[in-house]
Amino acid sequence: MPGSTHNRWVLLFGFLTVVLLAGCSAEGHHKGPLRLLATRPLKVDTAFVREYVAQVHSINHIELRALERGYLDQIFVDEGQLVPKGQLMFQIKPTIYQAEYQKAIAEVNYAEIEYQNTRALADSHIVSATELALAKAKFEKAKAELALKQAHLDFTEIRAPFDGIMGKFRVRLGSLLDEGELLTTLSDNSRMWVYFNVPEAEYLNYMNRMGKDTTLKVQLRLANNEIFDQIGIVETIEADFNNETGNIAFRAAFSNPKRILRHGETGNILIQTSIRDALIIPQKATFEILNKKYVYVIDAKKRVHARQITIRAEMPNLYVVASGLNPDERILLEGLRKVRDNDLIEYSYKEPRQVLPSLKAYAE
Repeated sequence: MPGSTHNRWVLLFGFLTVVLLAGCSAEGHHKGPLRLLATRPLKVDTAFVREYVAQVHSINHIELRALERGYLDQIFVDEGQLVPKGQLMFQIKPTIYQAEYQKAIAEVNYAEIEYQNTRALADSHIVSATELALAKAKFEKAKAELALKQAHLDFTEIRAPFDGIMGKFRVRLGSLLDEGELLTTLSDNSRMWVYFNVPEAEYLNYMNRMGKDTTLKVQLRLANNEIFDQIGIVETIEADFNNETGNIAFRAAFSNPKRILRHGETGNILIQTSIRDALIIPQKATFEILNKKYVYVIDAKKRVHARQITIRAEMPNLYVVASGLNPDERILLEGLRKVRDNDLIEYSYKEPRQVLPSLKAYAE
């Protein structure tokens, strides 16, 4: 029995050895060049869109404040209402100012009568010219006081300085207002200013494209991902770069006939740039080392070589290559992690126009 057990262990060990050797032999049998997929760059006229976070502002957005102290007597408008220029919006209780105005009128009338009487006496040489001058000065002072009281009375009525949309009310009917207290805001939304920041390199590119008689046209994508139905024009560029970010602010103007855009809204500015003879490759054909882009170029002997490239522009799933590749060179499309520099491979080749549709590319 002990001998039989020993024999069984020997047979089991021998069987495992055979299995392992067979496995190693099978693995060695499959060793050889990997079969991967390759393509080449596509040279084509195309366009890409740069996108910038944007802030929307009304061309005229102001705060409406109380010019006098008093109780808010009446409100003639509502939040969000479109009001025409000159529309009466708020009335501060005018009782005291009305009384002061009436008193000022009476004082003007009294001073005028006194002045006229003094002038008649001066014409008859009964009073001196000095007394006439004093009476005239008193009359002029009374008229000035009347104008001041009239201004205070007018300040109890808050009217729209331009056509605009009412903002949120900060006070309610009957509130005791202090001079200068914020009532609401008013926005002229007929045209909108959209601000966005542009990096220095892209600013230089745009400036090279923009001549004296040309304009930079832009689109605005709204928060719901829809494109605003009006085209914007870049009207101004800020004088200085921001030293911390390296950006400079652009301002585009958009007509807003339907009043869809509102002050404080956000969106994204889209600027389309055309490129002639662009060299396009799939992004999946690249890899990155220390923030530098590389591709594997396949030589005539089917060996792969890592080569650094520079990127001119980025599009969905695609890169526009600035340098590092020629249009006729074949590059590895798949299996980049399976190879190393100078590895020998086997590959299947696909024309770039067969590859791009699968990447949802949009090249013309």
